This record gives sequence, C-alpha cells and structure tokens, in this order.
Amino acid sequence: MIEQVGQGRMLARVEQASGFLRRVAAVAALIVIEAFYASVVDAQRALVVTPRPSPPADSRDQLDLVHRREGEAVLALADAAMAGKAVPTDFAVQWQNEFVKAQRGTFVPFTLTIDASQLSKASALVYVRARRRPSGTREAGGNDARADSEEGRYPVDAIFPVDVERGTDNRSRISRGFSVLPGDYDVVIVMRERVDATTGRGRPKAAVIRQAITVPDFWSGELTTSSVIVADRLTTLNEPVAADQIAERPYAIGRNEITPALDRTFRRREELIVVFLVYNPTVTTERHFDVKVEYHFFRRTRAGQTAAAEQPAPHPPERAGEAYFNHTDPQRFTPALMGAEFDPGRGEPVMAGQVVPLTGFVEGEYRLSVQVTDQLSGQSVSRDVFFTVGS
Repeated sequence: MIEQVGQGRMLARVEQASGFLRRVAAVAALIVIEAFYASVVDAQRALVVTPRPSPPADSRDQLDLVHRREGEAVLALADAAMAGKAVPTDFAVQWQNEFVKAQRGTFVPFTLTIDASQLSKASALVYVRARRRPSGTREAGGNDARADSEEGRYPVDAIFPVDVERGTDNRSRISRGFSVLPGDYDVVIVMRERVDATTGRGRPKAAVIRQAITVPDFWSGELTTSSVIVADRLTTLNEPVAADQIAERPYAIGRNEITPALDRTFRRREELIVVFLVYNPTVTTERHFDVKVEYHFFRRTRAGQTAAAEQPAPHPPERAGEAYFNHTDPQRFTPALMGAEFDPGRGEPVMAGQVVPLTGFVEGEYRLSVQVTDQLSGQSVSRDVFFTVGS
C-alpha cells in the first residue's frame, strides 16, 4: 500500500472553507440537495442580459444604436460559425462542461477560460447557442432539429455581458449553465469585446468556438451518476443560491459551491478532489437503500515498466498500457449515514466524492476508476477521471 493513498477523505461534512486554496481541501461535502431541482429548471430563463439603469434621454438613441449593432455582430458571427464559414480567433477560449440532472432534462454547467491579457477591454458580450445535431431525433412536442433550425428557434439562445477579471495567472473564468433535453448538440460560443458606447469606434476583438456535446438522460430510472467533477475547491454558502442566479453560478449545489479545476495536472503536494451525484438507487418500501462507491487508481506504464510487487486488493481489470496502482477505502451510503429525512425515492441524489492526497503518487499519468454499486439491485456503473501528477 502506497503511503497515504488509502487515506483519501470522504466528502462527509462541509466546514467553513471560503478561504480555501487551490486543491488544498480541508473538508468536503455530503448533503441532501433539496433546492437543486427547483433552481436549475429556471437556469436557461435566467441566462439573459441584466437590465441596466436608463441613460439620459439625449444619449439613449446613441446607446441603443451601439448595443443593437453589438448584438447583430455577435449573432452574425454565430450564424457564420454554424454555416462553416471563417470566424475570428483573436484570442483563445477553452470550454469545459459537466452534466447533472435537472427538474426537466439535463442541466449543463460550463466554464469558459480565457487569457485576459489577450483582450484590450475589461468587458465583453458572450453569446451561447445550442442546436440539436440532425439525427432524426425528435424533441418533446414533435419538433425535430431541422424544423427548429429553419424556424430560427434553438434550445439555447442567450446573450449576456461579462466582466473579464484577471487571476494571478491572467486566466479569467466565466461560468454559466443551461438546461436541455437529452441528445446530441452543436454549441456555438461567441465572445466579443464591448464597444465604447460613447464613440462606437474601434475594432473589438472576438473569438468563436464550436463544441459538440452529447447530453445524457438521467430520467431512465436506471442507476447512474452526474459527471465526476474535478474541483479546485469547495466553498460553504450561508444559504442556497436563488433560482434566478443559478445560471450565473451553475456549480452551486445546495449550500455548497464547486469551483471546477481548469486542468488535470497536479503537483505531488496537492490533492485530487472529485465530486459527483448518484441518481436512481433502489429504495425499498421501508425506505432502505444501500450504495457502495469505490475509487481505484491505475497508472499508465511504458515499455519495460512493471506493476508494483505488492499484492493488490480486488479491483477492476487493468486496461492495455496501464498497471493497477492503489485504492481508497470504499464508501457506503445508507439511511444510517444519510439521516432519516433523506429519501432517494423522492428523486434526491446522493452526493459523493473523495479528497486524495497525492504525496504517495509517483510522477506519471493516471486513471481514477469510480465504481458505483447498488447493493440492493446489483446494478453498477463506472466513471473514469484521467489526470497527471508532476514534480
């Protein structure tokens, strides 16, 4: 057993951790998500421009003209991207997203990461459009993807202003979220600097990216999980985020807010933090349930390398080019642990996760295999997280 690897901390309770540093987790969370479903259903409606105070009458026409032209320019860029035409790439935009169950369909929290030093303005417009990928799949109501596209309707069609705040490494995060039905989508994101409303002059920098996503169905009744989120930190909130703010703070779940990690490369002095939700476990008429979660680590091997000499514990099989490395102690989620008020039969998910110190990991590339088993039905699902440990 590699020292400390088996001592990963279960996300059992959340203490005050608002000053929490990157990946140095003092604690994490195991909670009942009571307000989550009611909040995410309003997220797409909340993903709109926040009204600003009206300007003086003598400048209102000029402002309206500038803002209208800004909106038209952003929409034109999205149209060009979907038509396969050339679009600007004045700066790089990195996309990452997760999938969680919503009251209707699936909620898609996402984060855009940019190098703020590449922009000349501290404010920008972001436009997000999602279109179902033509496949013959019909949405609720009988409208297929082609009909929606021809009539100018999109499942996600939202524009909002953002302030570009620089971090210590000049990277700026922009997080939002939207809800859609399961299926395959093409998502277009346009980010364009704001125009000086007093002059309307200057060429604003812009960038356009196109992202394909496959949105899972969490409503099948089968055992499943959300995305496994690799986190930089978990912050305890004084109260749940209001429904009309979920689109702007999409990683807030109950009284906890997750800051997703921007990459999967760690130093040995850091910790790996993973968080996810388990859906649809079996619940008996006596409200009994039993979910087991295991965390197994595999290390990528190169020619001439061999696995550790010690006898490993029972584990999922290795894949080609990897060797079993280690594991943490299994977790069990039962009424005794979750409390009498917790009832997965009402749709409440189990929030699970692990905080693993990386001091016992040698440098290399790893796969974390998360195994979730419903002890009552025998159903099981697995999820993979790939990460790298450096010096």
